Amino acid sequence: MMAGFGTGSRRLPRSRGRTWSRTGPDRATLAVVGLVCAVAGFFVLGVVLGPAAIVCGRLAMGRTGAGPRPVPAVVAVVLGVIDTILAVLWLIGAAPLGNGLL
Repeated sequence: MMAGFGTGSRRLPRSRGRTWSRTGPDRATLAVVGLVCAVAGFFVLGVVLGPAAIVCGRLAMGRTGAGPRPVPAVVAVVLGVIDTILAVLWLIGAAPLGNGLL
């Protein structure tokens, strides 16, 4: 008796609404990671955690140009930009005057 190749009840894709790969983190997780990076960046390693928050927030927004944006992702991007600017200003202010010539 044949095994019945191609006549099974399980067809691919299994659900019509979801055909993309589920190997990476979802958008809600990226938004939360971006928020955590942005808030932690105000206290330590702002020059590293600020851009990380921007990247995570931007990835959490998705590729769509229009439509509603997730609030945590937008907050992560905004706080990441502020955090990065403050960290760069702090680094500029910490530099010695005369670039070490005096």
